[in-house]
Amino acid sequence: MPPAPRSRRSYDQYCAAARALDAVGDRWTLLIVRELLVGPRRYTDLHADLPGVSTDVLASRLKDMERDGLTTRRRLPPPSAVYVYELTERGRELLPVLQALATWGAPALQERAPTDAVRAHWFALPLLRGLAGLGAEGVLEVRLDEGEFHVRVGGAGESCGDGPAPAEPDARIVMDAETCVAVSGGVLTVGEGVRAGRIELTGDGVLAKALRAS
Repeated sequence: MPPAPRSRRSYDQYCAAARALDAVGDRWTLLIVRELLVGPRRYTDLHADLPGVSTDVLASRLKDMERDGLTTRRRLPPPSAVYVYELTERGRELLPVLQALATWGAPALQERAPTDAVRAHWFALPLLRGLAGLGAEGVLEVRLDEGEFHVRVGGAGESCGDGPAPAEPDARIVMDAETCVAVSGGVLTVGEGVRAGRIELTGDGVLAKALRAS
């Protein structure tokens, strides 16, 4: 049986940053948000994509997040009939927070240690930030050696998702994780990567043309 929500701990400071950390400052909470930003996830999916978290801690954090209005739990209709967790509007407002943290942490992504876990969709949020200001809107599908994810860039509807795009994307790119980190950090543009042979880009629409020209 999942553990009951803990008594709320607080810094007891009348400060916006302290209040935010009251809600999301616990270990694993923001990484759960990262996972749910790519869409609704089953408990088993969350546990699989958060290597190192115990089942008790994950269940406790999810209870806390639901209590704090960051997530909801709902049952999918048949034939799935399984429960999934998803972010509320309040939870989705953490997207720029995670992007800013990823930007700040990017310089620490040097050589990957043998013990480092990696999932393709972990690159989605930094890449969204790296493509800001592209001047074009649309869905970009990204393939790495580790898997696929997709992002919607431009406009007010920025979002990301795990796996292939649900419909035909406006552009597709194939690259390795190191190149994706470089693009996300502003060290390399997609266009420069294409011209250097580091990125394979397909698509003929406005988004693909803007990426080639970058």
